Amino acid sequence: MASERARRGQPLRASGRQAKQLAAPAVSLRSLSKSFEDKRAVDGLSLDVPTGSFFGLVGPNGAGKSTTLKMATGLLRPDAGSVEVCDHDVWSDPVAAKARIGVLTEDLRLFDRLSADELLSYNGLLRGMDPATTRTRADELLDVLGLADDRATFVIDYSQGMRKKIALACALLHAPRVVFLDEPFESVDPISSRTIRNVLERYTETGGTVVFSSHVMETVERICDHIGVISSGRLVASGPTNELLGGKRLEDVFFELVGAAPDDTSALAWLDTSSP
Repeated sequence: MASERARRGQPLRASGRQAKQLAAPAVSLRSLSKSFEDKRAVDGLSLDVPTGSFFGLVGPNGAGKSTTLKMATGLLRPDAGSVEVCDHDVWSDPVAAKARIGVLTEDLRLFDRLSADELLSYNGLLRGMDPATTRTRADELLDVLGLADDRATFVIDYSQGMRKKIALACALLHAPRVVFLDEPFESVDPISSRTIRNVLERYTETGGTVVFSSHVMETVERICDHIGVISSGRLVASGPTNELLGGKRLEDVFFELVGAAPDDTSALAWLDTSSP
């Protein structure tokens, strides 16, 4: 019954720490909508992200995941609806809201002609941080993320995995309450992926909240304690991972929720190389 409520996007009853999380969401989206010309990218989406959760957003290409995250972080103004982060409205109280969030966007818009050291120092200045605090935190982040030996290298010369890690360092530098990540594991080698995952898990264990979108079902299923499924700009299901899945694999539940039909590959009979 609980898993069925989750799959229909209805709230789930919970107890203990989970109930506390549900009563005080870190992120609250209400009736968010956004259109681009004649296409409705997000259609009246409402969602609560529990404090301290590792929340994964999944959905088909074009489902509205990236648009939702951009509106949630103040990068894109919604046509309708509201966003609150830690009880601060992102649009009516942007300074307070953005002081509490860190963002890693899919397109990784970084200052490529700065070294890792310079980029973190610049981000600290933008956040109004004390230079000594910035230096200490930057040293620790570069060490943990495996970038200490490349701290003087220009970001433009970094690999994709290294770029993801320095972008994550920038997002975490000011110790935000919530971190939003758009496809953080895409095009990243296994070692970098594990490093990023370990840092984020450490972050949530100490009370931080992670919201990230991904197409990698195995990763979402393995590391997320809450999952939301978006299709055609709408939230079709949301809840704790174990209740949402109900003992099934996320990939199977996902296909059930978005109504995807099995692929018909019969027309590719010419690919059969077993025939003489």
